[in-house]
Amino acid sequence: MTQSVPLTPNPNNDSSGGNPFPVILDTLPDISSPPTRGMLRVQQQLDLLLLAIEALRLGASEEMLATSHHVGLQGIINNRVDLWRLRCTNPWRKCYNREILSPEQLKTLILLTHTCAKQLLVPMTQLLLAVQQMRDKDIPLENNFRLSEYFTRFKSHFISRMNPKRAKVSVYLASPQELNQLALSLLEELLFYSGTRGMERLWVRLFDGEVD
Repeated sequence: MTQSVPLTPNPNNDSSGGNPFPVILDTLPDISSPPTRGMLRVQQQLDLLLLAIEALRLGASEEMLATSHHVGLQGIINNRVDLWRLRCTNPWRKCYNREILSPEQLKTLILLTHTCAKQLLVPMTQLLLAVQQMRDKDIPLENNFRLSEYFTRFKSHFISRMNPKRAKVSVYLASPQELNQLALSLLEELLFYSGTRGMERLWVRLFDGEVD
């Protein structure tokens, strides 16, 4: 059984001795936390979006850590272990740690997702343009080299990290088309969140229907 590990921020990560969170996080409104089931869906979705980012670019996990330092997120994500522990709150994970993220931790992952998506605007746009072109010609998406490469990486990450005993995970593992569609839907979401108000869009989308 996986041991539950508290996900409280490490105050020692804040070298300045002041607020460990960047001011930009204050642009996201505070909301009442949804029931546990709703929070688990939120945490699951954030991890899947980051999984798609990893499939888009080799070495993306290292870039996530560098990005978190660049935008001042060391108060919550100071190293690979910090990021891994936050992402293991996705209940689909093999290493699921059964924790509920705090508002600051959620906002941190949202800022990280938005920042990384913004950096990947060009390849995301190219991939989605290729999707439209392939569909217009009624050609399978997998026949496009770049799309096939993205789908293959996403599948590899998904298989290695998600728990096949989870019902929905098993459905995706049994159907390559379903898994490719998930990868594609995440790509479309990331493009939507890469814009100027991407953080706010992601925040609202995550909690839409999860809170009263």
